[in-house]
Amino acid sequence: MTKKERYKKVLDWFIENAESAETELHYQNDYQLLVAVILSAQCTDRRVNMVTPALFEAFPTPDVMAVSTPEAVFEYIKSCSYPNNKAKNLVGMAKKLLSDFGGEVPNDIDSLLTIPGVGRKTANVMLAVAFNKPAMPVDTHVFRVANRIGLTDNSKTPLETERELVKYIPAELLSKAHHWLILHGRYICVARRPKCEICGLSPWCKYYKKKRGGLSGVTINPSSISP
Repeated sequence: MTKKERYKKVLDWFIENAESAETELHYQNDYQLLVAVILSAQCTDRRVNMVTPALFEAFPTPDVMAVSTPEAVFEYIKSCSYPNNKAKNLVGMAKKLLSDFGGEVPNDIDSLLTIPGVGRKTANVMLAVAFNKPAMPVDTHVFRVANRIGLTDNSKTPLETERELVKYIPAELLSKAHHWLILHGRYICVARRPKCEICGLSPWCKYYKKKRGGLSGVTINPSSISP
């Protein structure tokens, strides 16, 4: 099977079985989404959704957040990972939105990357989710799933993964494909024990083929299988 054929099979399966996939973060506007995505770095969406209702009530707009302090914000997000750093970034983010972008979240990657707390993954999430632009955010789930299935060839960095996925996935599907891969990695192709027995992608998955070969007595180099 060629890589192009594998992509088509995988995308067709997702279109048929997961068309309605979307972010699991709770938000009502672009500002709230940006706050939630910043908080979600190395933290579960479930945890973020637990802290954001009170956070959004206390800081409903960038204007309110900007005149606050990291210490005040910290009290609302202290159950998230790295709360001290994230509190500083959230206040810095709000100030940047006011000083440079009229209080609005910008919709281009170069501007987004100038905002405190926003790296390439967060910027791409905003492009894909808030603005429905062709972008491929690569988090740990996307990175793992793409390598396992064989959509990428043992990419070493998120940027390598992003470039290869963007190359093969049609632009009109990119923002949706981001959700497909994340949710598949979160619930089926989990890190330690992927649920291959219930995975609809197994017919085209390189990892599954190697795993099945091993069970059949074929010698496999364990290092060739992504963890």
